[in-house]
Amino acid sequence: QVRLVESGGGSVQPGGSLRLSCTASGAIHSINTFAWYRQRGGQDRELVATLTIGGSSNVEDSVKGRFTISRDNAKNAVYLNMNSLKPEDTAVYYCSSSIWDGQHRQYWGQGIRVTVSS
Repeated sequence: QVRLVESGGGSVQPGGSLRLSCTASGAIHSINTFAWYRQRGGQDRELVATLTIGGSSNVEDSVKGRFTISRDNAKNAVYLNMNSLKPEDTAVYYCSSSIWDGQHRQYWGQGIRVTVSS
């Protein structure tokens, strides 16, 4: 069984920064893609950023220039550096990964809350 665990969330004032981490563990053969999603109050879950094993990344327009995604393949970890945070970034953030564990599966973390408020 594969597990994704997020950390690093919390409360911050507008303009502040946070770094989210997500580590995958378990019966992992290989990890293809990591992604961060978020779900703001009353809205559908939305994609924030993706990063492939080859290093190709994409960040959604709503956070471009403020958020960056990176990964540490040796640690099976992905990070989301969030700068210049705005109140509208308040959400539950989810880590997701496309993993080969004998089959190709999509795994999700439990979610971590980020609150941006003065």
